[in-house]
Amino acid sequence: MAITKQYLKTKPICKVTFTVPAKEAKKVTVVGDFNNWEGEKSTLKKLKNGTFKGTFDLPKENAFEFKYIIDGDYVNESEADRYQWNDYAGSENAVLEL
Repeated sequence: MAITKQYLKTKPICKVTFTVPAKEAKKVTVVGDFNNWEGEKSTLKKLKNGTFKGTFDLPKENAFEFKYIIDGDYVNESEADRYQWNDYAGSENAVLEL
């Protein structure tokens, strides 16, 4: 898994690309604070090599908790900036710091 960040000079936005290698998966979404934990609008596109990828414009100078949903299972990003305990979920969430 990987996250790349591209900061725009002309706007207070960071283009964040999420990449998830999941050849056997049928659907991968990313959910978090930035989309109210709703994956309908954040489904990653499956590439020919079996990797799922998607880019989102997120506001700079923020921190967002998030997780991937891979075929219904919640999975943390291994390369997250840090992790934050979530009492509601009873587990840690990955954190993206922009």
